[in-house]
Amino acid sequence: MKNKQKFIAAAVQASPVFLNKSKTISKVIKLIGEASKNGAEIVVFPEAFIPTYPFWPKDIGTALGRKLILDAYTELFKNSVDVPGQDISKIGNAAKKSGVYVVIGVNEREGGTLYNTILYFGKDGTLIGKHRKLMSVDSEKCIWANGTVKDVTVVETELGKVGGLFCYEHHLTLAKYAMYLKGEQIHVGLWGGHGFAKNTMDFASKQYAFEGQTFVIISSMTINEKLIPDSFSLKKQTTWDYPGGSGIINPRGEYIAGPVYDKEEIVYAEIDTDQIIRAKAVIDCTGHFSRPDIFNLEIKE
Repeated sequence: MKNKQKFIAAAVQASPVFLNKSKTISKVIKLIGEASKNGAEIVVFPEAFIPTYPFWPKDIGTALGRKLILDAYTELFKNSVDVPGQDISKIGNAAKKSGVYVVIGVNEREGGTLYNTILYFGKDGTLIGKHRKLMSVDSEKCIWANGTVKDVTVVETELGKVGGLFCYEHHLTLAKYAMYLKGEQIHVGLWGGHGFAKNTMDFASKQYAFEGQTFVIISSMTINEKLIPDSFSLKKQTTWDYPGGSGIINPRGEYIAGPVYDKEEIVYAEIDTDQIIRAKAVIDCTGHFSRPDIFNLEIKE
């Protein structure tokens, strides 16, 4: 596949319509159209955007707390998506209509289990790849099951080889190197937008770009208490500090757009893939710089 040298990428920083799958998908479709009209050829959305990241406490040690947690989980589950399914088709149709690649984070249902999943859509609207989060962090384990080796995903596109990880998966060292080994050129980093992880998101994303000689498109959620309905059972038990931090970074580890905080915005930048060649002339992390005579990573496929 002959790849484009230059194209426009869009990192969406936005809030979901909290725990409302239908309205959030409508918002996604609108944002895809907006980004396309502004010249984007790949549009990236945040972690668990449909229907939301589970921002609330997942473990409250009382009988009342247990009920409130299960109430919140029930609403999350009911508003999550099946893959494939009608909800996924709507996003695919929007990608096809706009002629863009779309990457989005969703809560995915399979049976009675939820996964934190990245979906990759081609310009023709087909689902071309999927990544389930390999390792949840802290209390996320109360919500999502783990992915498997088949979720070490890099997809072929006209723009280059595209792969992605969530949040603290950027500290899953061997997973990062596995992505590099698969030839990743455009990396999508999907984040929940936590305020406490603001600095982590910044340094982890810059390091990923520099270490792997990739472009990194950071898409982060932003949300505040005003956007949460009073009917949500854990509204008052949650600290709503989610400023975002979306941006786009070149293979030298430098921002070429963003980061942006505390507002909804689509961040745009031109990707020039010749910069990958220039970066690898200095450090090729899976080539001359990797010392394959000493080190080897086995991906247990």
